[in-house]
Amino acid sequence: MRNRYALQGQGLVGSSNAALGETLWIDLLEPTPEEERATEAECGIDVPTREEMREIESSNRLYEEHGAVYLTTTIVTKLDTDLPQNSQVTFILKDGRLITNRYTDPLPFRRFISYAERHAPSCSSGPAILAGLVEAIINRVADVIERVSADLDAISAEVFTRPTRRRRGGARDFRAVLERVGQSGELIAKTRESLVSLGRALAFVQQSTAVNLTSDVRTRLRTLSRDVIAMSDHASFLGNNVSFILDATLGMINIDQNNILKIFSVVTVFLLPPSVIGAIYGMNFDHIPWVHESWGFMGALGLMVASAVLPYLIFKRRGWL
Repeated sequence: MRNRYALQGQGLVGSSNAALGETLWIDLLEPTPEEERATEAECGIDVPTREEMREIESSNRLYEEHGAVYLTTTIVTKLDTDLPQNSQVTFILKDGRLITNRYTDPLPFRRFISYAERHAPSCSSGPAILAGLVEAIINRVADVIERVSADLDAISAEVFTRPTRRRRGGARDFRAVLERVGQSGELIAKTRESLVSLGRALAFVQQSTAVNLTSDVRTRLRTLSRDVIAMSDHASFLGNNVSFILDATLGMINIDQNNILKIFSVVTVFLLPPSVIGAIYGMNFDHIPWVHESWGFMGALGLMVASAVLPYLIFKRRGWL
């Protein structure tokens, strides 16, 4: 699908019949080969294929060719699902016009289109539209970072808060905690990859001589670059926090397992003396103390109970239980 946007009235308006001279933004969303060829012939550019957009080398993502600047960035999509994904978007600037090639429809693009319909000054040229789109993407990334930070705070409180008396009888579900930590770690990793990609693209377009940037657009791009650096640092901090909480959760699991083994060990120690006494009085010998006494059976039972209670009292007094 190919959408054309021109500046009319209060903002940017989608118009399939707009002339090329009036068009400021051509948006290719999952384009067909025919739409790609038509755009290439009309604008004098080479639209990269989906396979070329997935290349990670800087020379294949950020370059100038025939007076056009090509910027391929990675953005996080499907953030409201359990499986977020990274998708590639190519921005092409030529003759004051922006051409975007994408195979996904992320929320920042839809938000910017709605915003641009009512704010003409922010979309008066192709570079201005690029700055607006990148700003929308960064705002979405900021929302993700805030959500991950809140989730990690909740997980940390659940892991490190001492259970109350009511909860002490039931074990905490550390499997669910590990799943939440894994999801947060996956999301923050994809976010960091997107921020690195955006930061490289912003630096490249500001250094390019093929694009005529106004002072206002250049100021906006510098501000966005600083935002990307700040959020990258915060994302790195959250990544370290994810690793810390993961190690702490695994440590808590080991502690719970050791406590369970400790209970079995202690019970074994308590039951061992009575078992020895019972085994002695179960021998088939004639001369065993108290065997022929009327109180022998009760005496043996009392001795077995005492041999179990005495180790318990010793362990309790020394704080081993």
